Amino acid sequence: MKRILLLLGLLACAAPARASDRLTIILDWFVNANHEALFAAKYSGAYARHGLDVQFITPSDPASPPRLVAAHQADLCVSYQPELALLDSHGLGLLRVGTLMDTPLNTLIVLKDGPVKTLADLKGKRIGVSVSGTDDALLRAMLASAGLTTADVTVTEVNFQIEQALMAHRVDAVLGGLRNYEQLDLEQRGLHPVGFYPEEHGVPLYDELILLARKDEAHDPRIPRLMAAIAEGTVALLNHPEEMWHRFAAEHPEDDTPLNHAAWFATLPRLAKNPALLDRARYDTFEQFMVREGALKTAQPVDEIAIQP
Repeated sequence: MKRILLLLGLLACAAPARASDRLTIILDWFVNANHEALFAAKYSGAYARHGLDVQFITPSDPASPPRLVAAHQADLCVSYQPELALLDSHGLGLLRVGTLMDTPLNTLIVLKDGPVKTLADLKGKRIGVSVSGTDDALLRAMLASAGLTTADVTVTEVNFQIEQALMAHRVDAVLGGLRNYEQLDLEQRGLHPVGFYPEEHGVPLYDELILLARKDEAHDPRIPRLMAAIAEGTVALLNHPEEMWHRFAAEHPEDDTPLNHAAWFATLPRLAKNPALLDRARYDTFEQFMVREGALKTAQPVDEIAIQP
């Protein structure tokens, strides 16, 4: 491990001597394993090699990052593809410029010893959702795949108390928990969660974590350099995940827990290998899905919500 860390340090020292261009990125929530590619780019020296000084901001409100970027309080923010169309409909003027994770993480979770064994068993049951609008659309599609509608269930907004609502039996299922966090945490608590994945039950594939910039600054020349740096950091992370974890845990000792260590490795297969790459068909398909599910009135052309730097 020491040899790898020495190599990473030498790479960082090999960065150009000129002053780096600063970029600020607002995270979607507290620092966690979902951001590992961003931190790996730092630890591998990739930002420095591309002449970037990247600063991360942790929001006090997870709903605020897109609005803060729209208000010129930061250059970019971490967000989610399912929310992108809704943000655009609210006139925030943001574009997807990169992807951190290109497979879904969202999960409908039940407990193995509970009454729900299949999605059809949700009839007459209580379901907690964390993000109204987005989760509502996903839930409608998942229920339809089992021949149900929202009229067959009771939907309760639980905000970010997903696990607590399920463990306290206030609901029979929750939608909004992540398979690399809440599902892992429930497993570590010995509660035997069972996950139903949206992409296997009527929801088209989508990118989980994306990077957004203002439309009037989406062609900032720093952004392609950022995407290249994140791609390099991702490769370093995939090659040396344990070494990168130790760097992360040393920098963020509050995250050095068994859950976060497990999440670090569970997240690796979800990482986008080419963060800049835009799957236009995927974004168009998801826009049409949101219209069909009543979350949007009309679908926007992909160019209005996403670009490939």
